[in-house]
Amino acid sequence: MPKPPLPEDTMALLRRPNPAVVAVLMPDGQPMSVATWYLVEDDGRVLVNMDAGRARVAWMRQDARIALTALKDGEWYTHVSVRGRIVSWRDDEGLADIDRLSRHYGGRPYPTRDRRRVSAWIEIEHWHGWGEARAKD
Repeated sequence: MPKPPLPEDTMALLRRPNPAVVAVLMPDGQPMSVATWYLVEDDGRVLVNMDAGRARVAWMRQDARIALTALKDGEWYTHVSVRGRIVSWRDDEGLADIDRLSRHYGGRPYPTRDRRRVSAWIEIEHWHGWGEARAKD
């Protein structure tokens, strides 16, 4: 798998509000994946945000290794997968981060306001792409 930096056209694809799946490790080492929203920050780290009560939050705090695959909306053959580690955690006070994600994906603030949320930032260590996002040799 190539290491960062990602080519600019691949980053442009990754910055879109694509359908995505994130995979984490459960305490017994089994992988677990779930659909997610994500957002690429200006520094290249990837923001994910979760309900603070989800079991995967504890698992991710225990083992920071994570993978995320984003599929080009409407064209799943083109996709980008990244692997890395969570390098930063923050309580989502005021739901500012989930609102950014919700606006990115749906154009409006996140509707559920009565649950605590937590944000995590992924530092990309490796990546690969397919279709339009395939690494150029």
